[in-house]
Amino acid sequence: MSTVQTTLLDFSVDPKDVKNESQLSILTTNIENVLRDFLINLKLMSTFSLDGEIYKVYTGDMKSVVTLRIFNSGLITINIEYLKGENQDDLLPIEKYRQMEQNLRGCGIKRESWFAPIKRGTFCKYYITSDERLIEYDIDDLLFEERSPFQKVQVVHSQSLGNMLVLDDLQNIAEVDLIYTETLMAKGKESYKDKEIVILEEPKNVIMLEIDEVVIRACSKHMRSICGDVLDSRSGPNYQIIIGDCLQSLSAFHKEGQTFDYIFGDLTDVPITETSETWNFVKNYLELSFKILKPSGKFMTHGNGACCKTALQRFETYLSTLKPSLVVDKCQSFIPSFMEFWVFYAIRFAEQD
Repeated sequence: MSTVQTTLLDFSVDPKDVKNESQLSILTTNIENVLRDFLINLKLMSTFSLDGEIYKVYTGDMKSVVTLRIFNSGLITINIEYLKGENQDDLLPIEKYRQMEQNLRGCGIKRESWFAPIKRGTFCKYYITSDERLIEYDIDDLLFEERSPFQKVQVVHSQSLGNMLVLDDLQNIAEVDLIYTETLMAKGKESYKDKEIVILEEPKNVIMLEIDEVVIRACSKHMRSICGDVLDSRSGPNYQIIIGDCLQSLSAFHKEGQTFDYIFGDLTDVPITETSETWNFVKNYLELSFKILKPSGKFMTHGNGACCKTALQRFETYLSTLKPSLVVDKCQSFIPSFMEFWVFYAIRFAEQD
């Protein structure tokens, strides 16, 4: 499978060495001479200046396009982009880069860094952490993709994580993520026997609320190691799956006077920004959930990545304003498919104490 490969190189020189045209001309010529030793048939196509900063565009072997930019601060970037066939070698493998790096030091380079090529093709291999750091996954297949009225739904296959559900380009759960479910449920700490649950010993009744039929269909086929066969039918002796808006269902439970021992709020992440519309949704489902939670019940939910301290603190501060008062227990676990620590909450009414 062919992929577009983009290699990013960063260098820096002393800012005083890029103050005039003569200095820039000498520096760019020296860099070009080094590049030609490693990028065969390098040809200059265009040169222009942006507020005294040099920008050059080249072409080379494998129909590559190379850009060189020298900033007034002394930062230098070189971007190399080309189409790599399935059986072709890298245009600039790391061994060649190491040698090129040594040669560039003769141009007055003070610092250098090299990034593994960004690979773009039939499907995405990259997702972000909760604080927007880019991670490359070992994804080798796209098993399912469909845009529902609510979101883009995908199931991809990772060589190390197994099948992984991805919603709106955010990793949701993978086959190796049992720790996520166990932490959310506080396995080993909570007993679910004979309890009424909104989403396992033997619970009396479990109700699952899911707005997106497409997610159900994708998971029932491609995530069976997690779901088993419970998504094949929407009800069983002790469970029911309701497709629809969870806020409407929670409101209906409240009007009917129905209450639950446990409610799992495995919904959206705690919003990063305070002005996000998602905050209104979070506040609405929290308010409704506590209205149908039994006095001795618990609300179990996840927050966000442990590195999103401001968002988590905002969430906890909001919980502290709710009446009746709440007791909030917090823990975290490393989730394989997220590649980061994730924060979970177990919340109960303070009156229990």
